Amino acid sequence: MAEPRNRYSTVSLTLHWLTAALILSQILLINAAEAEGADRALWMMLHKSGGMAILMLTLIRIGWRFANPALKPPAGMPRWEAWLAKGVHVLFYVLLLALPLTGWLAGSAAGRNFQFYGLFDFPLLPIGGGRPLAKTLMGVHETLPKLLYVLLALHVLGALKHQFVNRDNVLHRMIPLIPRRP
Repeated sequence: MAEPRNRYSTVSLTLHWLTAALILSQILLINAAEAEGADRALWMMLHKSGGMAILMLTLIRIGWRFANPALKPPAGMPRWEAWLAKGVHVLFYVLLLALPLTGWLAGSAAGRNFQFYGLFDFPLLPIGGGRPLAKTLMGVHETLPKLLYVLLALHVLGALKHQFVNRDNVLHRMIPLIPRRP
C-alpha cells in the first residue's frame, strides 16, 4: 500500500502562493490608486489585470483540485474543525471567482475597458445596464473584500494553531522549508 502524501504538489504550492501574492498586491494596488496624487489610471490598470490573473489562476486551481484532491486532515482533527477548514476553502474559491467577476461585470456595464498589464485590451462582457448596474456591481465588489479578510484571518490563524499548538505538520504541507516534525 502506498504511503499517503504528506505535502501538496509543486503545482498546488505554486498556485497557492502565486494567488496569495496577487491578493496582497491587489490590496496594495487599490490603496495606491486611492492615494493623493497617485497615477490612478496606472494603478487601476494593474489592479484590474491582477484581478483577471486571479480569476484565471482560480479556474486553474479548481481544475487542479478536481484532478488532485486535497490532503486528508491530520489524524485526530475534530470533525467540526475539518468542516470549518473545508468551508473556509470553499468560500475562498467562491470569493476568488466573485471578486474579479463583479469587477469585470461592473467595468463592462459602464463600458470601461482596460489593458491587461498594458499588453492587450481585455474584452468587455456583453451586458447592458449602464451606470446604475455598474454602481450596484461595484458596491458588491467593494464589500466582498471584507469577507475575504475574515477568511484570510481564519486561514492564517488555523495554520498557526496547527503549527504551534497541535504541532501536526499542517504548515509543512504548504511550506516545505519548515521541517517536518516526527
